[in-house]
Amino acid sequence: MSETRIPTRVVYESSVTAVGDEVEAFLSHGLLIFFADESPAELHRMSVRHVAKVADAGPQAGDTIVLGEISMEVLAVGSVVGDNLLQLGHLDLKANGLTEAKLPGDVNVAKQPLPLPSPGNAFRIVSAGRPSQEEPT
Repeated sequence: MSETRIPTRVVYESSVTAVGDEVEAFLSHGLLIFFADESPAELHRMSVRHVAKVADAGPQAGDTIVLGEISMEVLAVGSVVGDNLLQLGHLDLKANGLTEAKLPGDVNVAKQPLPLPSPGNAFRIVSAGRPSQEEPT
């Protein structure tokens, strides 16, 4: 009996450029806030800044977020997450274990300690089985 493998595809990939000095405090609340490198200066202290290399889509439930060496399954995604990520590089990652997003900008993963990113870390969203934009659905 052969095993069917679902193809995976990186739908978003970026590199961390800076980590604000308030980011570590948010980790104790199970929260990481991401913004594109060119975000307004008033957001820099509280966010992980990054530069996108691949920006095809935002996350969906069942996708995997990879931050550095840590992989986390996406449990729920709010209604504006895809647009926020693709247009602003913005994503609120919450390690709360909820399978429904409370806020439209939430991306929920299992309740777990979130890693403190470092400049140079990769930030990826890997989709299993989602067709690419070029493929017919």
